Amino acid sequence: MSMNWDDLKLFLDVARLGGLSAAARVTGGSPATLGRRITALEQSIGEPLFFRAQTGYRLTPAGQDLLDHAEEVERGFASLTAWQANRQGDRTVRISAGHWTTRFLASRIGDIWFPEDGLRVELSSANERIDIGHRRADIGMRNARPTEQWLAGQQVGHVAFALYAGRKLIGGLASGLFVGMTDTAQAPSARWLEAHHADRIGVRGNDAGSVRELIAAGAGMGVLPCFIGDSDERMVRVAGVIEELTSEHWIVTHHEERHSTPVRTVVDRIAKLVRGNRRLFDGSEPRD
Repeated sequence: MSMNWDDLKLFLDVARLGGLSAAARVTGGSPATLGRRITALEQSIGEPLFFRAQTGYRLTPAGQDLLDHAEEVERGFASLTAWQANRQGDRTVRISAGHWTTRFLASRIGDIWFPEDGLRVELSSANERIDIGHRRADIGMRNARPTEQWLAGQQVGHVAFALYAGRKLIGGLASGLFVGMTDTAQAPSARWLEAHHADRIGVRGNDAGSVRELIAAGAGMGVLPCFIGDSDERMVRVAGVIEELTSEHWIVTHHEERHSTPVRTVVDRIAKLVRGNRRLFDGSEPRD
């Protein structure tokens, strides 16, 4: 039986996420391709690794046994990768966050990275969580405490949301129209707007950036995180914080990497930056 690390990584994704569709979103492949590769892995081993059902994939005893061994390989490979990075000098610290948090960090990169640090920084914007367990990111910004046993986290505050409108609304505020998203699965704020004002959404954008520009251009009112809406001079807050959308703000790392000097340095700087802008994030200090 031959086995390679790429197959094991795909197996780990499916095992941890409970199905092909979720694993495909993380890996960027298709469920059909992942399914074929998992089937091929099972054939090479000689027995099923998963119980398959409409509700998802559940490990067989053989699958659980392979998971234990694959995680040992993963830890060893991660240790080898870290050793190689240290030997090569500059370490790349990869930060994963949602669209708006990534934009905030990018606009303040001078607070979290300096050329003389001897490290490099990569920012990755994604609505789906990028897998820190597989070291596809070193640091993740999340809206809840991590539940995975291999992750460590620290809460740095809360993120609030409110309704915003451009300073010159097309049709005026009395028109009562909203700006929504074409894919409401992208964010809780999009689902909230759909649930409360679907009949009054006049214009939609297919991503967070286009929604912001539509709101600023006066197409209608829309939901934005307060740290974005209150920082944009083109728009004003038209209602109070939407309490049910307020979420926690966490910095998450792999527990084996949290004491690594490059990762620790960037984590500490992000924590200081976010906490220093606490009132902007929690919506308690709206712009006049």
